[in-house]
Amino acid sequence: MRHKDIMDLSTFLQQLTNAASLGSLYSLIAIGYTMVYGILRLINFAHGDVFMLGAYVAFYGVASFALPWWIAFIVAIGLTGLFGILLERIAYRPLRDSPRISLMISAIGASFLIENLGVVIFGGRPKSFPSIPLFDTVLNFGSVSVLSVSLFIPAFTLIILFALLFIVNRTKTGMAMRAVSTDVEAARLMAIDVNKVISFTFGIGSLLAALGGIMWSMKYPQLNPLMGIMPGLKCFIAAVIGGIGNIAGAVLGGFLLGFIEIMVAAFLPALTGYRDAFSFVLLILVLIVKPSGLLGKKQTVKV
Repeated sequence: MRHKDIMDLSTFLQQLTNAASLGSLYSLIAIGYTMVYGILRLINFAHGDVFMLGAYVAFYGVASFALPWWIAFIVAIGLTGLFGILLERIAYRPLRDSPRISLMISAIGASFLIENLGVVIFGGRPKSFPSIPLFDTVLNFGSVSVLSVSLFIPAFTLIILFALLFIVNRTKTGMAMRAVSTDVEAARLMAIDVNKVISFTFGIGSLLAALGGIMWSMKYPQLNPLMGIMPGLKCFIAAVIGGIGNIAGAVLGGFLLGFIEIMVAAFLPALTGYRDAFSFVLLILVLIVKPSGLLGKKQTVKV
């Protein structure tokens, strides 16, 4: 009986590390969703495709240009951040004063455009992400085996969370972001460059999407141009569960979603095929109980 209890504990710990890793990935991408929504009240449906682009740029940097992995990652993250700024400038800025539905349609169109361009440029055949020893090492902690990348991902997520909270709450840029989020017109009257603030927000969100895409590709090393669709949708759900517009809420929602998915697959294997459905069920339950999300603030609707 005691041996069985030990086995159950080791299995739980093993799955807990997997849940922390997956939840951290969801959190990284969800932060980008929540930052853009907090500033523009826009759901950037192309965010998952930016995640895909970051992974592909890193892949070609390592596999085709033979760059050291760390240089390839920096280049991929930087170029993806610039792409996010360019996307905002071309697809969203001209429609900023239009009805919200126009922005949403533009975001959906941008998503489809990026996906189909990805198929044309990168090809539809899946590619395998190169192995990097630092992230592919198996670490053993007693009976629990952990891939080293599974430890790096939560560490990166927590560092980024605290860095963003510091920027938003303790810097002039963060003060400008909060002002734009509260009232764009009032922010303009206070001599805040709204365009720069929004571009900065899109750039940071795209950087995080690229980092999430690279980490995802190392943990699940298969790339294809449509790889960002389901993670992007899951991370949108995570952001809404946590309270969209709230950075800490996005991280909480990501961890909660990852935990539920992994534990359902591990301890209810008959329901593994429905693991995606549990994400939507959780979303519905949270919205019924607390429509603003777990850490979201109640908003009044102006009529």
